[in-house]
Amino acid sequence: MSKSFDITVESLTKPATSDAPEVHATASVNNGGKSFFIETFGCQMNAHDSEKVAGVLLARGYRPAASAAQADLMLYNTCSIREKAAQKVFSRLGEWRGEKSKVIGVLGCVAQQEGEDIFERAPWVRLVCGSASYRKLPELLEEVESGGWRVTGLDLDTDETFETEITRRDNPIRAYLTIIEGCDYACSYCVVPHTRGPERSRASDAILSEARRLAEAGYTEIQLLGQTVNSYRDPGPRGMSFVDLLRAVAAVNGIRRVRFTTSHPNDFTREIVQAIDETPELCEHVHLPVQSGSTRLLRAMRRTYTREEYLEKISWIKAARRPISVTSDVIVGFPGETEDEFQETVSLLDAAGYDGVFSFVYSPRPNTTAASMTGAIPEQEKLRRLAYLQEHQRQIQTARNATLVGSTQEVLVDSRHAARGQWSGRTSSNRVVNFVSQQENLLGEYALVRVERSGPNSLVGEHVTGTTGGRHGT
Repeated sequence: MSKSFDITVESLTKPATSDAPEVHATASVNNGGKSFFIETFGCQMNAHDSEKVAGVLLARGYRPAASAAQADLMLYNTCSIREKAAQKVFSRLGEWRGEKSKVIGVLGCVAQQEGEDIFERAPWVRLVCGSASYRKLPELLEEVESGGWRVTGLDLDTDETFETEITRRDNPIRAYLTIIEGCDYACSYCVVPHTRGPERSRASDAILSEARRLAEAGYTEIQLLGQTVNSYRDPGPRGMSFVDLLRAVAAVNGIRRVRFTTSHPNDFTREIVQAIDETPELCEHVHLPVQSGSTRLLRAMRRTYTREEYLEKISWIKAARRPISVTSDVIVGFPGETEDEFQETVSLLDAAGYDGVFSFVYSPRPNTTAASMTGAIPEQEKLRRLAYLQEHQRQIQTARNATLVGSTQEVLVDSRHAARGQWSGRTSSNRVVNFVSQQENLLGEYALVRVERSGPNSLVGEHVTGTTGGRHGT
């Protein structure tokens, strides 16, 4: 399952600036100067998809609107991994009931999952397009612009990945780069195969070409994306493995950090750990979802590995010469989960020594086999287990972060908290560091920070004079 957060990203409406360059140039289609606004729900894949959708719109002559109310075209790029996220989408749609002055569209996983039923629930919606059909967006937009209603793109039968002539890069600090889309696994709880289709890998030549353009545009950190990113298989003539690709992206001139998410344990190999060990540009962080610490539940989830096999892979990471941070995803309250099996998951947190865990209560999703399983756990009990697990993980993180007090960390600065007088950024191990500095502008720079305090979710420190470069540095 792709790592997913219950968040909303509304930042794709900012005008392009030199700090957030557009990659690729193309001629615009004259559509009368209409404006657009995209609201994105979900994971990094969705956020990057919105960047690419924005690129399609820019190529057609649309301009970003400052708010949804000011937009001629309002698009919701949706996530259906959790029921709550899908509910939020329909709540947003309800705000435009009866709207006739703007075009409303639903993209992404909820669009694919609900299909034309969205038109029945919200008749004012004019466009419904799943992520596997984004390649058809120019034609779909042309139909909408010509006055079309109930325009759909819901085809999952594709060997293509979604790429655009222009990718609107909203984040000036780090750039996302999709290397594989879809999923060939059949986890019993997960909608991704139904909403994003089968695995399709991009050719390594195209990936490396984009990585070079990103470096030339000033980006120093790239995050490789895929629902199962380490399942990558190069369809191009080079025939690169995932590890080959990691090393090649890391070798691009100007790139200082390479991240990747989300890995599937079944395809996680010793060679990946070896590559991180041997390649300074590969970040010291692996996100490896486990979902449960019980082998019986893992089988019910169709996760293709046992508890013991998963922990063996964790042991490879812990044995590395570099201190590699590990984070994970966990589901509590899966149908039939006993208290003892829940405690197996709690004990796995100790065995793995995670630096962070994204934990969720099980949510039945349409078109999944788990939705019809017996043994449903009462909602109150699921929430109790979630709170218990999160507190246990909080204690683990508190102890692990405390070991870093007194150390000096290299931080890629990505934000400023004016009220607190602090800068903030992430280490190679993906830890958040908040710190004070006398320098006026550190955004995009790599700053050395001496850690003075720690908590369960972040480190606090003081800037050691000077930087080690950044987007505009050495």
